[in-house]
Amino acid sequence: MKLYSYNRRKIYFTCIAIVMTAVFLMGRLAYLMVAKADYYNRAATGLHERERSIKAPRGRIYDRNGNILADNKAVCSVSVIHSQIEDEEAVIQVLNEYLDKGEAEIRKKVTKVSSRELIATNVAKETGDQIRELNVAGIKVDEDYKRYYPYGSLASKVLGFTGADNQGIVGLEVWYNEILAGEDGSIHTVTDAKGIELPNVKETRVSPVPGDDLVLSLDLTIQKYATQAALSVMEEKQAKRVAMIIMNPQNGEIYAMVDVPEYDLNQPFQLNMDLAGYESVTGGEKMDALNNMWRNFTVSDTYEPGSTFKIVTATAALEAGAVSLSDTFYCPGYKIVEDRRIRCHKTTGHGSEDFRHALMNSCNPAFMTIGERTGATNLYQTYQKLGLFQKTGIDLPGEANSIMHKLSDIGPVELATMSFGQSFQISPIQFVTAAATVINGGNKITPHIGMKVVDAESQVMTELQYPVTQGAVGSETSATMRDLLESVVAEGGGSKAQIEGYRIGGKTATSEKYPRGTGKYISSFLGFAPANDPQVMAFVMIDEPTGVYYGGTIAAPVIQEVFSNILPYLGIPKEE
Repeated sequence: MKLYSYNRRKIYFTCIAIVMTAVFLMGRLAYLMVAKADYYNRAATGLHERERSIKAPRGRIYDRNGNILADNKAVCSVSVIHSQIEDEEAVIQVLNEYLDKGEAEIRKKVTKVSSRELIATNVAKETGDQIRELNVAGIKVDEDYKRYYPYGSLASKVLGFTGADNQGIVGLEVWYNEILAGEDGSIHTVTDAKGIELPNVKETRVSPVPGDDLVLSLDLTIQKYATQAALSVMEEKQAKRVAMIIMNPQNGEIYAMVDVPEYDLNQPFQLNMDLAGYESVTGGEKMDALNNMWRNFTVSDTYEPGSTFKIVTATAALEAGAVSLSDTFYCPGYKIVEDRRIRCHKTTGHGSEDFRHALMNSCNPAFMTIGERTGATNLYQTYQKLGLFQKTGIDLPGEANSIMHKLSDIGPVELATMSFGQSFQISPIQFVTAAATVINGGNKITPHIGMKVVDAESQVMTELQYPVTQGAVGSETSATMRDLLESVVAEGGGSKAQIEGYRIGGKTATSEKYPRGTGKYISSFLGFAPANDPQVMAFVMIDEPTGVYYGGTIAAPVIQEVFSNILPYLGIPKEE
């Protein structure tokens, strides 16, 4: 009886074990067949399928009038699949004959055991077609695209360029990369377990999705005018660089942005002539030279604005009620501030002058008095309203911010020098944006270059929007400043910017660079037209000119030349 009970329990537990094992195996099988079906399907496909990517063509970049500034050129990529090579020497011989890569490099890649080895990209389509027609086993030639810039160096520091992977590196190309990039496609070939293509199975193709197109506020014609003028004055004055911004002060649309010397967008890793000394340099030093060549000074660097900044000081004084147009000032040619004698550019002095003539004469002692009456707190309140403590938000990478004194650190000397644009630094785009706010009625705009995203049929997909702050400056103050700045050109230091039939406003500057006493200056001029209703604003800065360096003498004529060309082009009529 005991033996019977023992055998019965043994059978019972054995059956339970068998059932549990069966349930576990069925569950595991269901898990592998259902839950992990996609995973194992991909794994199986991966064993018998080889994938080669097809780059998506980037979206084109257009100027505001539909001119193509960045396009795509059809090229090829050449690779080898080791498992499909039948004659390594034949493959090496063909690739060495058609590609400028060097036999040693080609041999290294051909003999390397890998699923696919990329030999060369951006191969001319004609060359790729010739290699494909030879039909050498193991060599694959695939379609590809290379970024192409029809105008070479024009607007190079704005547009930027792409790398070998067709992704943006600098400029608008990287800022709008997600819009322009598109989605890569692929080519799939079926192989046996050794990786050899099956002869009777066709390749499958997933077509790439092109990127969307981008329309800019840049105007090709205005950009050409500005570049020509900048190059001309740079050569004439043997300057280190010349930068220029031309903008609609009402909405922040940038018509042109120049920073010469520029570089060839189609050969962006070739140092330009102005850096010829770096030809033999390699490694980190060459990379530093390239980064400097690509750098957009108008956005990525700061400088002391000098007397053009008197526009801001005058605005702050009027907003605070610290001065009126009838106030008079006396200039003996200098002003003593604490233990310092700070001179005027006219060492014999301007004598007695009212507020208008203080601005027309760009008189430092008068503006030191104006700054003192206004006070650091009121000045900084206006700086804040004009956006001088933060980046402008322009749609370009690498924007620099201002370098300002802490309010608590501003003493009489700092207040005096700030009043005429020294002892602090701002970027050119920050200054131009602030000046636009002063003259456009008082609305703080956002400078920008991108306008809209369109599809291949030029149908608008997205209108790009930028913030505007209404009433940053009072409308009456803005009107007064327009009138005062027109006087600067009509009768004052900006007279060389006059154009018959047009009302031009503006302000000159000549600022000495650090360290003081080296004889290096930045000459600049900001102008706008028509003075009573500004539709276009232009700013030029000449870095380290030789010989005569006064802004009114060498910078104002540059804007006069540019305005003489672009005002009629923009349809701005002359006045009787």
